[in-house]
Amino acid sequence: MAHTAVSASAPAAVAPISLSALAPWAAFAAVLALVLLYFVGIEQGATAVFQGETVHEWLHDGRHLLGFPCH
Repeated sequence: MAHTAVSASAPAAVAPISLSALAPWAAFAAVLALVLLYFVGIEQGATAVFQGETVHEWLHDGRHLLGFPCH
């Protein structure tokens, strides 16, 4: 049975990401999380952006899964 040698090489260095490059992505993620939280947790009743029960019905199971009461 033949054995082959595997050369050990140094791991590739990863360049650090600066905070100025990360800030727009962090802001986008925060806004997206707040919008999703609004639609899953609050979108019904007096604070509704859309009329009717359409959004409520689309997100109904997600509300219960995350522990939000809806009825």
